[in-house]
Amino acid sequence: MSGAPGSCSELKCERNDAGKEAPRWSLETPVPVQTLRAHTDTVTAARFCFSDTHFMSCSSDCTAALWEVESCRAVRVFSGGHERAITECAMIPDTNRMVTVSWDKKMVSWDMETGQMLWKSRQPGLLTSCSSSPDGRLLVCASVPHNGVCISDAASGQTVHQLDGHHKSTVTRCRFDPQSKRIATVSADRSIKLWDLHSHKTTVSINSNHSNAISDCCFTANGHFLCSASWDKSLRLWDLQTGGFRSHGGTSLQRGHEGSVSSCRFSQDGTLLVSGSFDKTVSLWDMTSLCSTLSLKGHSDWVTDVSISAHKKLVISASKDHTIRVWDIEHIDEIPAVMEHKKTQGIGVHILKCEECGKPFPVSRLQTPELLTKCVFCRLKSPPRYRPQPPPLMPL
Repeated sequence: MSGAPGSCSELKCERNDAGKEAPRWSLETPVPVQTLRAHTDTVTAARFCFSDTHFMSCSSDCTAALWEVESCRAVRVFSGGHERAITECAMIPDTNRMVTVSWDKKMVSWDMETGQMLWKSRQPGLLTSCSSSPDGRLLVCASVPHNGVCISDAASGQTVHQLDGHHKSTVTRCRFDPQSKRIATVSADRSIKLWDLHSHKTTVSINSNHSNAISDCCFTANGHFLCSASWDKSLRLWDLQTGGFRSHGGTSLQRGHEGSVSSCRFSQDGTLLVSGSFDKTVSLWDMTSLCSTLSLKGHSDWVTDVSISAHKKLVISASKDHTIRVWDIEHIDEIPAVMEHKKTQGIGVHILKCEECGKPFPVSRLQTPELLTKCVFCRLKSPPRYRPQPPPLMPL
């Protein structure tokens, strides 16, 4: 191939039969939506790629697909690499390659221009999740029943590190942080762990206080915050920069879903969070007020995955109903319900109550340099209780 690796101009895909007829935008809901069909079973993941001009999907039907955003057509289907359900797919940054993992214990690398398999790597267990490091060098996948993760070289698939027994139960999601320095894992054991790629040790272990399995996690672009999604119908926000969760726990995001939360994803600027649920809905969260602003309804079965474009104009959702939905959220601020939320919650601030004097004070929770529990006057009177401490090293 010529040109810069990963550039959309070099992606010359032939259209697949599944995408001959372009879908139409439906205006039956306040948010325009297109319903896409190219899979014959549960769509397990859908992710934007190639600077949001395309997105990829994978399915329990053992195939993956590449979609063009502008036409909402499937331009290539990837098949023949797996014999069982594909559980997740991940784009390898700055390349034309993606990786898929499956219950058949295989991780497969694909050339997205030609549809060819580049390599296969057989793992010791059923694979539940995968992620690529932002620098494109490494891959991580989670396996059952080993309750651990395997870290591999992205170019060859060769194993670099194998962490068995990393959690006490199934690892449901694994994610590299934005700096390619740590791997976050969440589990059915309700814990969150961060494994350091330099020291080869678990440097952070969090008892999440979720009352059920943690299903997903995602970082903000600066890596300061991590969000966890759980089958207990809630999401929690963790401040990793200050370590405030050690004394205060995580910030709970509730009343956004009536069913188990399956997935979550931050916008590039960290101002919006998107989540999907077994209640068949997609929720949009304003991260200034930490409140759900809008619920997107239309899927006829569980929502399994969500993704949001960098410009915050589009959301895609994958579902057990065999479809992918593309939601146009560019004008959601003009929807009466969202306008009312902005009016009642205020713009740019979150009102907290000082734990010492009891007076209210405004603060943006995602922009503050520390987890604030006191107003500025009370903080000036006495030194903070929390002083950053080196995290305890957890045995592997």
